[in-house]
Amino acid sequence: MTELPDIRGVCPPEFAAVKDAFAANFVDAPEGLDEQGASFSLCVDGETVVDLIGGWADAARTVPYAEETLTPVFSTGKAVMALLIATCVERGLLDYEAPVARYWPAFGQAGKDGITVGQLMSHQAGLPGFGETVEPAIWFDREAVLDRLCAQAPMWAPGTASGYHPITIGYLAGELFRLVDGRTMGTALREDFPGLDLWIGLPESEHGRVAQMKKPTAAPDLGEIDAVKRSAFLDKGSAPGGRGSTEWRMAEIPSANLHGTAKDLARIMAVVATGRFEGREVLSEATRAAALKERIRGQDRVLPFDMGWAAGWTRNAGLDVFGPGEQTVGHYGWGGSCAFADPERRLSGSYVMTRQSRHLIGDPRAVRLIEAAYRRF
Repeated sequence: MTELPDIRGVCPPEFAAVKDAFAANFVDAPEGLDEQGASFSLCVDGETVVDLIGGWADAARTVPYAEETLTPVFSTGKAVMALLIATCVERGLLDYEAPVARYWPAFGQAGKDGITVGQLMSHQAGLPGFGETVEPAIWFDREAVLDRLCAQAPMWAPGTASGYHPITIGYLAGELFRLVDGRTMGTALREDFPGLDLWIGLPESEHGRVAQMKKPTAAPDLGEIDAVKRSAFLDKGSAPGGRGSTEWRMAEIPSANLHGTAKDLARIMAVVATGRFEGREVLSEATRAAALKERIRGQDRVLPFDMGWAAGWTRNAGLDVFGPGEQTVGHYGWGGSCAFADPERRLSGSYVMTRQSRHLIGDPRAVRLIEAAYRRF
Protein backbone atom coordinates (compact mmCIF):
# COMPACT_ATOMS: atom_id res chain seq x y z
CA MET A 1 0.00 0.00 0.00
CA THR A 2 1.26 3.46 -0.91
CA GLU A 3 2.10 5.80 1.96
CA LEU A 4 -0.33 8.71 2.27
CA PRO A 5 1.42 11.99 1.43
CA ASP A 6 0.78 15.34 3.02
CA ILE A 7 -2.52 16.68 1.67
CA ARG A 8 -2.80 20.45 1.58
CA GLY A 9 -5.29 23.06 0.49
CA VAL A 10 -8.85 24.17 1.13
CA CYS A 11 -11.65 21.81 2.10
CA PRO A 12 -14.38 22.96 4.52
CA PRO A 13 -16.10 20.39 6.75
CA GLU A 14 -19.14 20.06 4.51
CA PHE A 15 -16.86 18.66 1.81
CA ALA A 16 -15.08 16.18 4.08
CA ALA A 17 -16.14 13.32 1.79
CA VAL A 18 -14.10 14.91 -1.01
CA LYS A 19 -10.97 15.05 1.11
CA ASP A 20 -11.50 11.43 2.13
CA ALA A 21 -11.85 10.39 -1.50
CA PHE A 22 -8.78 12.42 -2.47
CA ALA A 23 -6.72 10.71 0.24
CA ALA A 24 -8.05 7.29 -0.73
CA ASN A 25 -6.84 7.80 -4.30
CA PHE A 26 -3.27 7.84 -2.99
CA VAL A 27 -3.45 4.63 -1.01
CA ASP A 28 -6.37 2.62 -2.36
CA ALA A 29 -7.21 3.91 -5.81
CA PRO A 30 -9.53 1.96 -8.11
CA GLU A 31 -7.67 -0.48 -10.35
CA GLY A 32 -4.50 0.05 -8.32
CA LEU A 33 -3.96 3.51 -9.82
CA ASP A 34 -2.52 5.01 -6.64
CA GLU A 35 -1.68 8.66 -7.23
CA GLN A 36 1.81 10.06 -7.66
CA GLY A 37 0.76 13.72 -7.61
CA ALA A 38 -2.73 15.15 -7.98
CA SER A 39 -5.07 18.06 -7.42
CA PHE A 40 -8.84 18.49 -7.30
CA SER A 41 -10.69 21.78 -7.28
CA LEU A 42 -14.34 22.79 -7.11
CA CYS A 43 -16.07 26.14 -7.63
CA VAL A 44 -19.60 27.20 -6.72
CA ASP A 45 -20.85 30.37 -8.41
CA GLY A 46 -17.28 30.97 -9.53
CA GLU A 47 -15.84 30.88 -6.01
CA THR A 48 -13.31 28.19 -5.11
CA VAL A 49 -14.71 26.05 -2.29
CA VAL A 50 -12.38 23.03 -2.53
CA ASP A 51 -8.77 22.98 -3.67
CA LEU A 52 -6.79 19.92 -2.65
CA ILE A 53 -3.19 19.11 -3.56
CA GLY A 54 -0.99 16.18 -2.66
CA GLY A 55 1.86 13.94 -3.69
CA TRP A 56 4.97 14.50 -5.75
CA ALA A 57 5.76 16.36 -8.95
CA ASP A 58 8.59 14.00 -9.93
CA ALA A 59 8.93 10.25 -10.28
CA ALA A 60 11.72 10.13 -7.68
CA ARG A 61 9.38 11.75 -5.12
CA THR A 62 11.78 14.50 -4.20
CA VAL A 63 9.75 17.52 -5.38
CA PRO A 64 6.36 18.09 -3.73
CA TYR A 65 3.37 18.60 -6.01
CA ALA A 66 2.63 22.21 -5.15
CA GLU A 67 0.24 25.09 -5.88
CA GLU A 68 2.55 26.36 -8.62
CA THR A 69 3.08 22.94 -10.25
CA LEU A 70 1.91 22.84 -13.86
CA THR A 71 0.54 19.63 -15.34
CA PRO A 72 -0.12 18.80 -18.98
CA VAL A 73 -3.81 17.92 -19.23
CA PHE A 74 -3.89 16.93 -22.92
CA SER A 75 -7.48 16.82 -24.23
CA THR A 76 -8.92 18.41 -21.11
CA GLY A 77 -7.69 21.57 -22.79
CA LYS A 78 -10.49 21.12 -25.35
CA ALA A 79 -12.88 22.38 -22.67
CA VAL A 80 -11.00 25.70 -22.69
CA MET A 81 -10.81 25.67 -26.49
CA ALA A 82 -14.60 25.32 -26.68
CA LEU A 83 -15.03 28.25 -24.29
CA LEU A 84 -12.78 30.46 -26.40
CA ILE A 85 -14.89 29.69 -29.48
CA ALA A 86 -18.02 30.52 -27.46
CA THR A 87 -16.57 33.94 -26.65
CA CYS A 88 -16.38 34.60 -30.40
CA VAL A 89 -20.05 33.68 -30.73
CA GLU A 90 -20.86 36.02 -27.86
CA ARG A 91 -19.11 38.91 -29.62
CA GLY A 92 -20.86 38.23 -32.92
CA LEU A 93 -17.66 37.10 -34.63
CA LEU A 94 -18.98 33.58 -35.17
CA ASP A 95 -22.37 31.89 -35.49
CA TYR A 96 -22.64 28.21 -34.58
CA GLU A 97 -25.18 27.71 -37.38
CA ALA A 98 -23.09 29.38 -40.10
CA PRO A 99 -20.74 27.47 -42.42
CA VAL A 100 -17.10 27.49 -41.39
CA ALA A 101 -16.30 28.46 -44.98
CA ARG A 102 -18.02 31.82 -44.45
CA TYR A 103 -15.13 32.81 -42.20
CA TRP A 104 -12.48 30.56 -43.74
CA PRO A 105 -13.13 30.02 -47.47
CA ALA A 106 -10.25 27.57 -47.95
CA PHE A 107 -11.89 25.17 -45.50
CA GLY A 108 -14.81 24.69 -47.91
CA GLN A 109 -12.81 22.54 -50.32
CA ALA A 110 -13.53 18.86 -51.05
CA GLY A 111 -17.18 18.88 -50.02
CA LYS A 112 -16.78 20.73 -46.72
CA ASP A 113 -18.53 23.97 -47.76
CA GLY A 114 -21.69 23.18 -45.77
CA ILE A 115 -20.05 22.18 -42.46
CA THR A 116 -21.21 24.59 -39.76
CA VAL A 117 -19.22 25.93 -36.85
CA GLY A 118 -21.42 23.89 -34.51
CA GLN A 119 -20.80 20.72 -36.48
CA LEU A 120 -17.06 21.33 -36.52
CA MET A 121 -16.97 21.86 -32.77
CA SER A 122 -19.05 18.74 -32.13
CA HIS A 123 -16.67 16.51 -34.10
CA GLN A 124 -19.00 15.98 -37.08
CA ALA A 125 -16.69 17.30 -39.82
CA GLY A 126 -15.12 13.94 -40.70
CA LEU A 127 -11.51 15.08 -40.21
CA PRO A 128 -10.29 13.10 -37.17
CA GLY A 129 -6.86 12.62 -38.75
CA PHE A 130 -5.05 12.68 -42.06
CA GLY A 131 -6.24 10.57 -44.96
CA GLU A 132 -2.71 9.34 -45.60
CA THR A 133 0.30 8.56 -43.45
CA VAL A 134 2.40 11.59 -42.51
CA GLU A 135 5.49 12.21 -40.41
CA PRO A 136 4.75 13.14 -36.77
CA ALA A 137 6.80 16.32 -37.12
CA ILE A 138 4.14 17.80 -39.43
CA TRP A 139 2.20 18.95 -36.36
CA PHE A 140 4.91 21.53 -35.67
CA ASP A 141 4.14 23.16 -39.05
CA ARG A 142 0.73 24.74 -38.55
CA GLU A 143 0.35 25.87 -42.16
CA ALA A 144 1.16 22.41 -43.48
CA VAL A 145 -1.44 20.84 -41.19
CA LEU A 146 -4.11 23.35 -42.21
CA ASP A 147 -3.35 23.02 -45.93
CA ARG A 148 -3.77 19.25 -45.74
CA LEU A 149 -6.99 19.42 -43.74
CA CYS A 150 -8.51 22.05 -46.04
CA ALA A 151 -7.76 19.92 -49.10
CA GLN A 152 -8.95 16.69 -47.52
CA ALA A 153 -12.43 15.25 -48.06
CA PRO A 154 -14.42 14.19 -44.97
CA MET A 155 -14.12 10.54 -43.96
CA TRP A 156 -17.91 10.32 -43.55
CA ALA A 157 -20.83 12.51 -44.54
CA PRO A 158 -20.59 15.59 -42.28
CA GLY A 159 -23.48 15.94 -39.87
CA THR A 160 -24.40 12.25 -39.90
CA ALA A 161 -22.19 11.15 -37.00
CA SER A 162 -19.62 12.39 -34.55
CA GLY A 163 -16.08 11.08 -34.71
CA TYR A 164 -13.72 12.45 -32.10
CA HIS A 165 -10.92 14.60 -33.57
CA PRO A 166 -8.08 14.12 -31.02
CA ILE A 167 -5.54 16.58 -32.45
CA THR A 168 -6.98 18.07 -35.63
CA ILE A 169 -9.81 19.93 -33.88
CA GLY A 170 -7.26 22.13 -32.12
CA TYR A 171 -5.77 23.28 -35.42
CA LEU A 172 -9.18 23.75 -37.03
CA ALA A 173 -10.80 25.60 -34.12
CA GLY A 174 -7.58 27.50 -33.46
CA GLU A 175 -7.42 28.79 -37.04
CA LEU A 176 -11.10 29.69 -37.08
CA PHE A 177 -10.57 31.66 -33.87
CA ARG A 178 -7.49 33.41 -35.25
CA LEU A 179 -9.24 34.42 -38.46
CA VAL A 180 -12.16 36.12 -36.71
CA ASP A 181 -10.43 37.37 -33.56
CA GLY A 182 -6.96 38.22 -34.85
CA ARG A 183 -5.15 36.51 -31.98
CA THR A 184 -4.11 32.95 -31.29
CA MET A 185 -6.02 31.06 -28.65
CA GLY A 186 -2.96 31.05 -26.39
CA THR A 187 -2.72 34.84 -26.50
CA ALA A 188 -6.45 35.33 -25.99
CA LEU A 189 -6.45 32.99 -23.00
CA ARG A 190 -3.77 35.08 -21.29
CA GLU A 191 -5.31 38.44 -22.21
CA ASP A 192 -9.00 37.73 -21.67
CA PHE A 193 -8.66 35.64 -18.51
CA PRO A 194 -5.75 37.31 -16.70
CA GLY A 195 -4.34 35.77 -13.56
CA LEU A 196 -5.06 32.16 -14.53
CA ASP A 197 -2.13 29.77 -14.57
CA LEU A 198 -3.32 28.14 -17.81
CA TRP A 199 -1.17 27.98 -20.92
CA ILE A 200 -1.84 26.99 -24.53
CA GLY A 201 1.78 27.10 -25.63
CA LEU A 202 4.04 27.10 -22.57
CA PRO A 203 7.06 29.46 -22.64
CA GLU A 204 10.34 27.71 -22.00
CA SER A 205 10.82 29.86 -18.89
CA GLU A 206 7.92 27.95 -17.26
CA HIS A 207 9.03 24.42 -18.12
CA GLY A 208 10.77 23.95 -14.79
CA ARG A 209 7.36 23.94 -13.06
CA VAL A 210 5.97 21.04 -15.11
CA ALA A 211 5.28 17.79 -13.30
CA GLN A 212 6.62 14.49 -14.61
CA MET A 213 3.93 12.21 -16.01
CA LYS A 214 3.76 8.46 -15.47
CA LYS A 215 2.35 6.98 -18.66
CA PRO A 216 -0.39 4.31 -18.69
CA THR A 217 0.68 0.70 -18.50
CA ALA A 218 -1.90 -0.31 -21.12
CA ALA A 219 -3.34 1.24 -24.26
CA PRO A 220 -6.95 2.46 -24.23
CA ASP A 221 -9.65 0.23 -25.64
CA LEU A 222 -10.91 1.79 -28.88
CA GLY A 223 -13.13 -1.12 -29.81
CA GLU A 224 -13.00 -2.56 -33.32
CA ILE A 225 -10.32 -0.75 -35.31
CA ASP A 226 -11.11 0.70 -38.74
CA ALA A 227 -9.55 3.32 -41.02
CA VAL A 228 -11.19 6.21 -39.18
CA LYS A 229 -9.85 5.14 -35.79
CA ARG A 230 -6.42 4.45 -37.24
CA SER A 231 -6.20 7.95 -38.68
CA ALA A 232 -7.28 9.48 -35.37
CA PHE A 233 -5.11 7.52 -32.97
CA LEU A 234 -2.96 4.79 -34.46
CA ASP A 235 -1.25 5.98 -37.64
CA LYS A 236 2.44 6.88 -37.43
CA GLY A 237 1.68 10.59 -37.71
CA SER A 238 -1.58 10.72 -35.75
CA ALA A 239 0.05 12.71 -32.92
CA PRO A 240 2.90 15.24 -32.68
CA GLY A 241 6.38 13.79 -32.41
CA GLY A 242 9.96 14.02 -33.52
CA ARG A 243 10.83 17.37 -31.97
CA GLY A 244 11.09 16.62 -28.23
CA SER A 245 9.12 17.76 -25.21
CA THR A 246 10.45 21.33 -25.21
CA GLU A 247 9.07 22.14 -28.65
CA TRP A 248 5.86 20.26 -27.92
CA ARG A 249 5.21 22.30 -24.77
CA MET A 250 5.95 25.57 -26.58
CA ALA A 251 3.68 24.86 -29.55
CA GLU A 252 0.10 26.16 -29.42
CA ILE A 253 -2.06 23.06 -29.81
CA PRO A 254 -5.39 23.90 -28.12
CA SER A 255 -6.64 20.34 -28.43
CA ALA A 256 -3.69 18.62 -26.82
CA ASN A 257 -1.09 20.56 -24.84
CA LEU A 258 -2.68 22.91 -22.37
CA HIS A 259 -0.63 23.09 -19.16
CA GLY A 260 -2.21 24.34 -15.97
CA THR A 261 -3.63 23.73 -12.52
CA ALA A 262 -6.87 22.15 -11.36
CA LYS A 263 -7.76 25.32 -9.47
CA ASP A 264 -7.64 27.52 -12.54
CA LEU A 265 -9.31 24.97 -14.80
CA ALA A 266 -12.21 24.92 -12.33
CA ARG A 267 -12.24 28.74 -12.31
CA ILE A 268 -12.37 29.10 -16.08
CA MET A 269 -15.04 26.38 -16.34
CA ALA A 270 -17.12 28.51 -13.99
CA VAL A 271 -17.70 30.72 -17.05
CA VAL A 272 -19.48 27.77 -18.66
CA ALA A 273 -21.45 27.11 -15.46
CA THR A 274 -22.42 30.72 -14.71
CA GLY A 275 -21.56 32.87 -17.72
CA ARG A 276 -19.30 35.05 -15.58
CA PHE A 277 -15.61 35.41 -14.74
CA GLU A 278 -14.62 37.34 -11.64
CA GLY A 279 -17.82 39.38 -11.66
CA ARG A 280 -18.00 40.25 -15.36
CA GLU A 281 -20.31 38.64 -17.85
CA VAL A 282 -18.47 36.66 -20.50
CA LEU A 283 -21.27 34.58 -22.00
CA SER A 284 -24.94 35.56 -22.13
CA GLU A 285 -27.68 33.05 -21.41
CA ALA A 286 -28.43 32.85 -25.14
CA THR A 287 -24.82 32.08 -26.05
CA ARG A 288 -24.50 29.49 -23.30
CA ALA A 289 -27.71 27.80 -24.44
CA ALA A 290 -26.41 27.61 -28.01
CA ALA A 291 -23.00 26.37 -26.87
CA LEU A 292 -24.26 23.74 -24.45
CA LYS A 293 -27.18 22.24 -26.35
CA GLU A 294 -26.86 18.72 -27.69
CA ARG A 295 -25.76 18.86 -31.33
CA ILE A 296 -25.46 15.15 -32.00
CA ARG A 297 -25.92 11.89 -30.11
CA GLY A 298 -25.08 8.34 -31.05
CA GLN A 299 -22.21 5.93 -31.47
CA ASP A 300 -19.06 7.95 -31.99
CA ARG A 301 -16.95 6.90 -35.01
CA VAL A 302 -13.68 7.13 -33.04
CA LEU A 303 -14.43 6.73 -29.34
CA PRO A 304 -16.09 3.47 -28.24
CA PHE A 305 -19.06 5.25 -26.67
CA ASP A 306 -22.64 6.13 -27.47
CA MET A 307 -22.46 9.77 -26.49
CA GLY A 308 -23.68 13.30 -27.01
CA TRP A 309 -21.68 16.39 -27.97
CA ALA A 310 -22.26 20.06 -27.31
CA ALA A 311 -20.19 22.67 -29.19
CA GLY A 312 -16.83 21.31 -28.07
CA TRP A 313 -17.72 19.63 -24.79
CA THR A 314 -18.78 16.09 -23.97
CA ARG A 315 -22.32 16.02 -22.60
CA ASN A 316 -22.71 14.11 -19.37
CA ALA A 317 -26.15 12.68 -20.17
CA GLY A 318 -25.79 8.97 -20.88
CA LEU A 319 -22.16 8.79 -19.76
CA ASP A 320 -22.64 9.86 -16.13
CA VAL A 321 -18.96 10.65 -15.58
CA PHE A 322 -19.46 14.20 -14.27
CA GLY A 323 -21.97 13.56 -11.49
CA PRO A 324 -25.77 13.42 -11.78
CA GLY A 325 -26.37 16.55 -13.87
CA GLU A 326 -28.06 15.89 -17.21
CA GLN A 327 -26.95 19.30 -18.51
CA THR A 328 -23.37 19.05 -17.24
CA VAL A 329 -20.63 19.25 -19.85
CA GLY A 330 -16.90 18.74 -19.70
CA HIS A 331 -13.91 17.00 -21.19
CA TYR A 332 -11.44 14.31 -20.19
CA GLY A 333 -7.78 14.24 -21.17
CA TRP A 334 -5.32 11.44 -21.92
CA GLY A 335 -4.61 9.61 -18.69
CA GLY A 336 -7.53 10.81 -16.57
CA SER A 337 -7.57 14.57 -16.07
CA CYS A 338 -10.88 16.36 -16.55
CA ALA A 339 -12.75 19.63 -16.27
CA PHE A 340 -16.53 20.07 -16.07
CA ALA A 341 -19.32 22.59 -15.62
CA ASP A 342 -22.83 22.09 -14.25
CA PRO A 343 -25.03 25.05 -15.27
CA GLU A 344 -28.01 23.80 -13.22
CA ARG A 345 -26.07 23.91 -9.94
CA ARG A 346 -23.63 26.66 -11.07
CA LEU A 347 -20.83 24.26 -10.20
CA SER A 348 -17.50 23.66 -11.92
CA GLY A 349 -14.50 21.51 -11.15
CA SER A 350 -11.32 19.88 -12.33
CA TYR A 351 -9.14 16.90 -11.55
CA VAL A 352 -5.46 16.84 -12.56
CA MET A 353 -2.95 14.08 -11.92
CA THR A 354 0.45 12.77 -12.98
CA ARG A 355 -0.19 9.01 -12.97
CA GLN A 356 -2.09 8.26 -16.14
CA SER A 357 -4.63 5.51 -16.69
CA ARG A 358 -5.89 3.84 -19.87
CA HIS A 359 -9.38 5.35 -19.54
CA LEU A 360 -10.53 7.56 -22.41
CA ILE A 361 -13.46 8.96 -20.41
CA GLY A 362 -14.44 8.51 -16.78
CA ASP A 363 -11.20 7.76 -14.95
CA PRO A 364 -12.41 6.06 -11.75
CA ARG A 365 -10.31 8.35 -9.54
CA ALA A 366 -11.97 11.43 -10.98
CA VAL A 367 -15.43 9.85 -10.80
CA ARG A 368 -14.85 9.01 -7.12
CA LEU A 369 -13.99 12.65 -6.36
CA ILE A 370 -16.86 14.11 -8.35
CA GLU A 371 -19.38 11.77 -6.76
CA ALA A 372 -18.09 12.73 -3.32
CA ALA A 373 -18.45 16.42 -4.18
CA TYR A 374 -22.06 16.00 -5.31
CA ARG A 375 -23.09 14.60 -1.92
CA ARG A 376 -23.14 18.24 -0.83
CA PHE A 377 -25.72 19.20 -3.50
